[in-house]
Amino acid sequence: MSINLPSQRGRGRRAPMADINVTPMVDVMLVLLIIFMVTAPLLTAGVPVNLPDSRAKPLDQDQKPVQVSLDASGKIFVDKDEVTEALLPDLFARIARNTQDGQSPQIFLRADKALDYGRVMRVMGDLNAAGLNRVALVTVGDSDVGAGAGAGAGGGTAGTAVK
Repeated sequence: MSINLPSQRGRGRRAPMADINVTPMVDVMLVLLIIFMVTAPLLTAGVPVNLPDSRAKPLDQDQKPVQVSLDASGKIFVDKDEVTEALLPDLFARIARNTQDGQSPQIFLRADKALDYGRVMRVMGDLNAAGLNRVALVTVGDSDVGAGAGAGAGGGTAGTAVK
């Protein structure tokens, strides 16, 4: 840091200060960082589902998948909208018609581990009947489960495709 001492040459005029005070900028940046750290987890909130564990690796994805969720009480959600079981075939057929590049959209099926297996299979049957065959079962990743674990995901984001 330099100190500006009064000089005799300027006859009372002071030279402009050329130092930049960085402290306020650092304070603002730290506050913004804290705000983003607090709000980022809130942006990914969806339907609360207690997912099973698996050791499978996450899938690569090119477009935003359609999330189909079944919660512990058996309610069905497509993305974040609750849907009755009677409306599922029509909704899945409409999703199947909205294909891009001749490829059906990726479906992420999230089901609570307390649900009956038959209930999940009925939803998968509706997906298959609509022609949506790119289905991934979403699980919580990296836990001590049997080595024969099927579909799953690392970090709870995606699963192994079921055909």
